[in-house]
Amino acid sequence: MNFFRTAMLLAFMTALFMGVGFLIGGRSGMMIAFVVAAGMNIYTWWNSGNSVLRSYDAQEIDEQNAPEFFKMVRDLSARANLPMPRVYLINEEQPNAFATGRNPENAAVAASTGLLKRLTPEEVSGVMAHELAHIENRDTLIMTVTATLAGSISMLGNFAFLFGGSRDGERSNPIAGLVAMIVAPVAAMLVQMAISRTREYAADRRGAELCGNPLWLASALDKIATAAHQIPNEHAEAHPATAHMFIINPLSGERMDNLFSTHPNTENRIAALHGMARQPRQERQPPRQPEPQNSRAGPWGPSTAEIEPDKPVRKGSSVPNITWGRGNNKPPEGPYS
Repeated sequence: MNFFRTAMLLAFMTALFMGVGFLIGGRSGMMIAFVVAAGMNIYTWWNSGNSVLRSYDAQEIDEQNAPEFFKMVRDLSARANLPMPRVYLINEEQPNAFATGRNPENAAVAASTGLLKRLTPEEVSGVMAHELAHIENRDTLIMTVTATLAGSISMLGNFAFLFGGSRDGERSNPIAGLVAMIVAPVAAMLVQMAISRTREYAADRRGAELCGNPLWLASALDKIATAAHQIPNEHAEAHPATAHMFIINPLSGERMDNLFSTHPNTENRIAALHGMARQPRQERQPPRQPEPQNSRAGPWGPSTAEIEPDKPVRKGSSVPNITWGRGNNKPPEGPYS
């Protein structure tokens, strides 16, 4: 249903783009706007991974300086049949995480130091499985296509403002110009946000399958959402356009799935995961790789593991020293433990 909804929203945005383009500038104006907006968005998509990571001063880690966390991501990636992504830490107290990259072969996942400090290893595995699900579902590509269409519609609105909504040398209907300048860009933005929310639900479900227990991810979402209200994320505040990338909005929480939210209501997501946990396991798509041995403790070891800054990541910086897994409580066990 989520994939069908995404397809329908993309089709609506495409139709909106085609209609507005024809109203304003005919075929020629529509194609010029599309080519320019597509070029800008493709350039951003191609370089978005490194750009975002630099914006957050993310530090790359490996088996030497963060063995348990790195091994967790590696095992989850193998379970999803994904190439091993680059793994980064962000020195932020707010627990959160995101994925980036133009495709699975050039992907990266990043977690804040606060995520590893405040959540148990089981909860962290649920979060990272969610981010790997975004990579598996190619959500970065889907959101790039969405951004391209939204940018094209906004550019057509600018054309209407600059050229008075003319088409083929003639003045167009004033109502059509108003629609092009105001209504269409707002509608495109709303559809873009709706697609983003849809992709979060899909990543939650697949992430729960990958980590093996929907309740782990549900518990993690609850802790992250609570902390997001209390702990500011300075990097996200400086780059608000990247907020949609995180598993939970790092800027502010939303009380409902309103039109202007890039994330679903956390309570709705948690309820969906609890409903998933109540289903018999055979009704769900199983992980693509066998469960690791000693799955309750996890392949990443005990919850009090230390991540030491043994190896600098790049000149002038190193991995922050953190203690992993001091959550307030252990996540609940369920039928997938």
